Amino acid sequence: MKSERIFRTIKAPLPVGRGWGWVLACSILLSLSSCGLYNKYERPEVVTDDIVRDPLALNGALQATDTTSFGNLPWRQVFTDPQLQSLIEKGLANNPDLLNAALNVKIVNEALKCARLAFLPSISLSAQGTIATLKTDPSVTTKSYQVPLSASWNVDLFGNLLNAKRSAQMQLIATQDYQTVVKCNIVSGIANLYYTLLMIDRQVEIINDMEQLTKETWDKMKFMHENRMGYRSTAVQSAEAAHYSVQAQKVDLIRQMRECENALSLLIAQPAQAIQRGRLENQSLPTQFSTGVSIALLNNRADVHAAEMSLAQCFYDVQQARSRFYPSITISGSGAFTNNNGLVNPGKLLLSAVGSLVQPIFQHGQIVAGLRVAKMQYEQKYNTWQNTVLKAGNEVSNALVSYNSSAEKGALDAKRVAVLKKNVEDTRKLMASSSNTTYLEVISAQSNLLNAEISQVTDDFNKMQAVVNLYQALGGGAK
Repeated sequence: MKSERIFRTIKAPLPVGRGWGWVLACSILLSLSSCGLYNKYERPEVVTDDIVRDPLALNGALQATDTTSFGNLPWRQVFTDPQLQSLIEKGLANNPDLLNAALNVKIVNEALKCARLAFLPSISLSAQGTIATLKTDPSVTTKSYQVPLSASWNVDLFGNLLNAKRSAQMQLIATQDYQTVVKCNIVSGIANLYYTLLMIDRQVEIINDMEQLTKETWDKMKFMHENRMGYRSTAVQSAEAAHYSVQAQKVDLIRQMRECENALSLLIAQPAQAIQRGRLENQSLPTQFSTGVSIALLNNRADVHAAEMSLAQCFYDVQQARSRFYPSITISGSGAFTNNNGLVNPGKLLLSAVGSLVQPIFQHGQIVAGLRVAKMQYEQKYNTWQNTVLKAGNEVSNALVSYNSSAEKGALDAKRVAVLKKNVEDTRKLMASSSNTTYLEVISAQSNLLNAEISQVTDDFNKMQAVVNLYQALGGGAK
């Protein structure tokens, strides 16, 4: 190691003299510079090419043609529903996770202040005074006083305090990034829950319509069973069971609605209650995305940037661990105004100064182990950073493919719903006018229509959710 070469140089015999002293000092400083004790963090190589998969092609990466403009949009321009905006504002103002994240930033900022103040001398003042009497002559008293002032300064010649300060700076930046991540998650979480409620509302409307339709079918089959030959009681029973099945689905949707409202209430830090909201068909979300990714994700994604700042913090921790191999230099001074136990009146000022140099020689392997641990922690943070970059690309890829597939599937389901509506209408007419159409055809047509309409609403929701997830994956949602 370079540090070992330094120690060998210091141990070599040198002529004693003022000129050689300067040469020795310059050699030490040059060696320290080459050891990297004062170097600043530089971004290492990380895989960023082709990290986002093309959502339309089976193979190949998405070609970035623009910066992440969609991810940089303020959330109010993405989520334009006034009621949703009000919920997001409540969440950003009251969510306890976000409040704690802000407090974490303040806590780390205080630690950074301490790291900066470590460069200054420590000063202490402690006044003392005593009154003593003689046992042989109680009338004689001795009054003594002392007002000492001491100062100590740790000379940061080998970068220990400097690297500690830089490490604290990186920790502060990483903590601020995580605060941004929490904001992003809150905005995206509220939007997803809100759109989930809108989807459930629309599904309940569809269930209500189907409930009425199945009740009409049940009544009509009862009438036919009572007034027309050929319709058995089993047809009436099947129609009745189909009606109850639709009602059971409605009960399940109402439960999901309550649970979703409770989750959203918790996210905005209010007691569980009904949520005022709009309608699914009135929502307007962006449909064109500038998804410039690759290296831009390193700065636009707060969690990716936080992972890199944690890596930078470990970089300075390694340098700080190296600096512990070198001597610590401390300059101390003291002054005291004292009457020297009553012998001097008035008191006099006494001054003293001393410098000390402590070179670690044998510390039970703690310094060596500390350096090794710091290096391994740096490698861990690098692996975490690389994985965070790949995870970010993966999330963008999933959001893009989800949006495209939901849009394509929604168009197909729309055609399917149109066909099945006509099918239900035709089978009901045939059932009323001809005995060739059985009750099973009518019930099957209604069931198919219900499933298709529910699926179409789910497709619309999935497309909205994909927009929210893409916005989050590109680092937005915090502005």
